[in-house]
Amino acid sequence: MSKQEWEELTKSEEAFMVNSYEIDILPGVWGDLDEADQSRPCNELAGILLALIDRGWIEVRRLAPWTSPAGENGFQPGELVPRDQLPAILDDAASWEYPEDGNWIGALTLVETEAGKKITRLSPEEMAE
Repeated sequence: MSKQEWEELTKSEEAFMVNSYEIDILPGVWGDLDEADQSRPCNELAGILLALIDRGWIEVRRLAPWTSPAGENGFQPGELVPRDQLPAILDDAASWEYPEDGNWIGALTLVETEAGKKITRLSPEEMAE
């Protein structure tokens, strides 16, 4: 199932799925878009992302601080951004840019759902092929 669905994705959809697999902040998607997609307006890209969210493959969360058991500081996906708030948030071009101050806390982060993992990973049957 995943191989077929993956092959049916557009290049833009692939870029969002890759970034959700990597648990990357939203601006990271620019590096995975092909050149034609990089010139698309944010509202078009937002529509693509929202469609993947509506399919249940991606969640958008706010990046939160995290401390490892060893005491090292890092980041993790934090609170879920409600779906009904996303259109307005994604309409803001600043949401698609890396923070100028370098502070990523609170940045929109793409997170793959369990259903999304079925798209980005081969099933045992597919691996046996």
